[in-house]
Amino acid sequence: MTHTIVFDFDGTLALGLGPLKAYARCVAELVETSRRESVEAELDAAILEFERSTDRYRDAYDAVRQASLALGIEDETLSRGYMASREVLATEAAPVKAPAGLREFLESLPCYVTVTMVTNAPDIRITEALIALGVEDLIGARVCSARKPAGIEAVVRDALQHGPVLSVGDIYEFDLAPALELGADAALVGDTSGRYSDRVTMAGATLTDLYPAISAWATSSTALTHVPPGTRTNHERHN
Repeated sequence: MTHTIVFDFDGTLALGLGPLKAYARCVAELVETSRRESVEAELDAAILEFERSTDRYRDAYDAVRQASLALGIEDETLSRGYMASREVLATEAAPVKAPAGLREFLESLPCYVTVTMVTNAPDIRITEALIALGVEDLIGARVCSARKPAGIEAVVRDALQHGPVLSVGDIYEFDLAPALELGADAALVGDTSGRYSDRVTMAGATLTDLYPAISAWATSSTALTHVPPGTRTNHERHN
């Protein structure tokens, strides 16, 4: 029997404000020159607003999008800005960092655990980013431009034929809800971890918080989805 862990990328494996700041900067560079400085400041403010309160936005990328739309910036411009920002992913212009101890944690997983990554991000500098995170050789199959939530269903459905599946991500609606509906387990990480903690198998502020719980899941012979909510592993956020 194979245990499969399906990781999201941005906000789960790749942390830091670098890619978000690059997104805001690249969008601002596409508006008229007289507005660029103010637009970038507004978008940076939206990112900080999300960090202070997670109730308004799905994630920080959504915060940038919503703030941009409010400024009259069209989706086509947003798409161009986002793609431009991915061209500098994992460079000094958009640095990324890994959750503490990520490589050591992945190396500690049993040999029967398959590690997969499914992301909505395009396949632009993903390999370079994983190298920067120190885990490029530890991530198996990778699905980019997945169009989650629908895009994760086929991966989870296939993996469930071989054993338990744990989907790990920072957006409940995209990364976790589809997996739960198919009978997989779910680990929610990031700023919204407290919002849906009663719906998932485990939740924590960062992936690092969940290493013990994921390790326990990996050595379990059965999935944990139907454990009563009161006994699930939920970690409070530590600032």
